[in-house]
Amino acid sequence: MVPPVHARKLTKVPYVELADGRVQGVVSSGSAGERVYVSSVSAGSHALSCATNNNRPCGGLGGAPCKHIRALLDEARRHYGAERVAAYLRLDPDQAPEAALSALSGPVEPGPTGVVFTRFLRYLSYLELPGTTAPLPEMHWFPAGRAL
Repeated sequence: MVPPVHARKLTKVPYVELADGRVQGVVSSGSAGERVYVSSVSAGSHALSCATNNNRPCGGLGGAPCKHIRALLDEARRHYGAERVAAYLRLDPDQAPEAALSALSGPVEPGPTGVVFTRFLRYLSYLELPGTTAPLPEMHWFPAGRAL
């Protein structure tokens, strides 16, 4: 685990990850409290994707990132650091990471909305479990403790 660079603001972007060749996550809607968007930026191609959790496309997404993708990238920078996010997305290494992330643009392509949202919901379910020191069977792969 890499410790976060700064504390995150979970109300706007409750979930962000660098996974599956994308910066992806869940972003709260600014206008409807019950709506969330699943947003992503693909590494290399910089393809943009943003849709509600029930696959309705974001109306603000064009050839440039919408406000949901901008919020996602801001939280990714806050959590992982601009250098790590820029390197993960394979942005121009000669350009400053903050500038490269701010100038990001790419084609619009459908993303893995269902997969990302399901993973987010699954991780939320762990918060509902009572505190225990007993192992969770589905987390057996996760390294814990000291290596032998």
